[in-house]
Amino acid sequence: MSQFDHFVGTRPVTGTHAFDVPALEAWLQANMPGFQGPLTVEMFKGGQSNPTYKLLTPACSYVMRAKPGPVAKLLPSAHAIEREFAVMKGLAGTAVPVAKMHVLCEDEAIIGRAFYVMEFVAGRVLWDQSLPGMTNAQRGEIYDEMNRVIAALHSVKFADQGLANYGKPGSYIERQIGRWSKQYVASVTQAIPEMDKLMAWLPANIPSSAKDESLVSIVHGDYRLDNLMFHPNEPKVLAVLDW
Repeated sequence: MSQFDHFVGTRPVTGTHAFDVPALEAWLQANMPGFQGPLTVEMFKGGQSNPTYKLLTPACSYVMRAKPGPVAKLLPSAHAIEREFAVMKGLAGTAVPVAKMHVLCEDEAIIGRAFYVMEFVAGRVLWDQSLPGMTNAQRGEIYDEMNRVIAALHSVKFADQGLANYGKPGSYIERQIGRWSKQYVASVTQAIPEMDKLMAWLPANIPSSAKDESLVSIVHGDYRLDNLMFHPNEPKVLAVLDW
């Protein structure tokens, strides 16, 4: 038994993650082409900041990602599933493997929170970064594939994919330094002169290449092994997850 076994599979939907399933079914019936109930819902066990559900019908399975609660109870800009939906929809047809997006609902009156529904991609999530049971060569193939996919993502001409307004296109490093400096100042408990020097040094030493807006590309905010859906038997990424 692995320490990651509790991440695998689905479980019943309980507690604060529960919602009105008949209301969801009725909405999908009216708004998602091809959907046909009856609908049953399970929740994926794997860790995620946005609750992720498996939607099952007699003919098909889907995945639903939802905010953990109403927008009024969440931090501003947190749990932005709308952005997840937009970027994966925009990347459809590129060299970046993503699930097919079906429908986005921002009306919290339906199930009490915003959500979107996408294709269910059958495969395997490699939770254990050490890749037990694989040879060194097999591990190398997995990580080579990860590199191939992230290189493909960084090569996408995002404006051509309708993603020109997806985010701020320039000054990324400068904005990150400013953001994390403010976070540090807001959290400081004792003076650390070296940190003050670092906060002064970093913005003064941003490389010129970081200011070249012709080099701007889409970045996955949490690109790692367990945010990828791999083919059941091959070292091939079928979908990049959890944007």
